[in-house]
Amino acid sequence: MNIKQLFTEDRAVSPVIGVILMVAITVILAAVIGAFVLNLGQGIGQTAPQATFEINSTNLQGSDNATITHTAGDSIEKSNLYVNGDITNNGAVVTSLNNTITGDTVSSGESFQVKASKDSGTIRVTWEAADGSSSATLRTFEYE
Repeated sequence: MNIKQLFTEDRAVSPVIGVILMVAITVILAAVIGAFVLNLGQGIGQTAPQATFEINSTNLQGSDNATITHTAGDSIEKSNLYVNGDITNNGAVVTSLNNTITGDTVSSGESFQVKASKDSGTIRVTWEAADGSSSATLRTFEYE
């Protein structure tokens, strides 16, 4: 047997590569079809917005108004933005609050007011996805 001929022989390479490619294509195709059938991609795009909120004062007394201002970041649909904590309208969606926002979204520079229910406590600004599948606390304020 000629050793030189053994290393230069390439007749079996093409069928092996073909089989490997066919298996790879089959696995990828099965994964894509499985993702669509099982609806695994439904939560994509339901991530919490990146936004910064500030409060006008941390020295609030019961029944004082606190002005919360969106200072930077993504615009947020008013119907997805909630205020929770020690306020008179706890858990209110921003659309139902007494505010100065005129459009459907809360953008940087816009503000809204809440009324403190106690002399000290916590106010949280939270976001919830429209379908209720996810939520996030965007800012927590402690006041005394």
